[in-house]
Amino acid sequence: MDSESKLRFDPREHQHLRYNPLRDSWVLVSAHRMKRPWKGQVEKPPEENIPRHDPNNPLCPLSTRANGEVNPEYDSTFLFDNDFPALQPDAPDPGSNYHPLFQAKAARGICKVMCFHPWSDITLPLMQPGEIRKVIDKWAELIEELGSTYPWVQIFENRGAMMGCSNPHPHCQIWASSFLPNEPALAERCQREYLRKHGEAMLLRYARMEAQAQERVVVENEHWLVVVPYWATWPFQTLLLPRRHVLRFPDLTSQERDSLASIMKRLLTKYDNLFEVSFPYSMGWHGAPTGTHLEEDMNHWQLHAHYYPPLLRSATVRKFMVGYEMLAQEQRDLTPEQAAERLRELSEEHYRSRGAERGAGPLTEGK
Repeated sequence: MDSESKLRFDPREHQHLRYNPLRDSWVLVSAHRMKRPWKGQVEKPPEENIPRHDPNNPLCPLSTRANGEVNPEYDSTFLFDNDFPALQPDAPDPGSNYHPLFQAKAARGICKVMCFHPWSDITLPLMQPGEIRKVIDKWAELIEELGSTYPWVQIFENRGAMMGCSNPHPHCQIWASSFLPNEPALAERCQREYLRKHGEAMLLRYARMEAQAQERVVVENEHWLVVVPYWATWPFQTLLLPRRHVLRFPDLTSQERDSLASIMKRLLTKYDNLFEVSFPYSMGWHGAPTGTHLEEDMNHWQLHAHYYPPLLRSATVRKFMVGYEMLAQEQRDLTPEQAAERLRELSEEHYRSRGAERGAGPLTEGK
């Protein structure tokens, strides 16, 4: 082997940095580290035999929650105020700041919980597209309602005990805040600056380039694209993008919402099939700020969703963000292209449905 070939760059073998334009930061990619033996912590696989209804689970129909309220016998989505909210609408102002190193300001808001389905033993990939569509419509309704007052409405789902989910029941949370949180504030600055410099919304151009290259695409359809982003940090992180320019979730057409239900089911089925386990993740939607920002020019924004799954090698080996990641910068152990290829090649038939029916099946449309 000559000296020139020895120096030829291979992203699977040679560490390198990749730029994240949404956060104006860099990620260290060290894919050769996957060859090292693992003798670290091994997680307990997620429980598979979850009862369909547990009266002690506060998210189930007819269960009594911590505040003494009894849930209705709901048969679709169910929304209620979080019994232990991180944000409250009437919190007092902390007062004036007395030094630049000791600053504080008011934080007010509303926290809600939304159940996707009455059954505890079901998850989004096991639901029917029509049932997922009802979740999507409720998300749009909430962003429109809460966004009329609050500048930021964060919809997020923590799935699995590994990601801090304390109740095995399909649900998400919605936090509306009087302030723009750190991550969307970064995305706001970066997208605004990109449009100023390049004349096009960053993620609109990015989606078009990824669709053309196909190297990091996991699933796609007429209206949506899912990729492992070029700058991904988590092993099997994905970014869900609309193909047209969309500022906020309520702007989606009926056809785009149906298409979104389909592509979410396909993506999440692939996630579960990767290690044949109910795949843990944190996900959330980012769109243009709301509240007073509704009257501003926000064309630099593009609606998108982030999926951050922690699993790395198997159902029991996760990626830890510690040491170098906490003290220096983010680092990942396989290239985004390798991750996308593995996800792309997986079946879109859920592993739990192979050779066996799931109980009585999901709720029928209109039930």
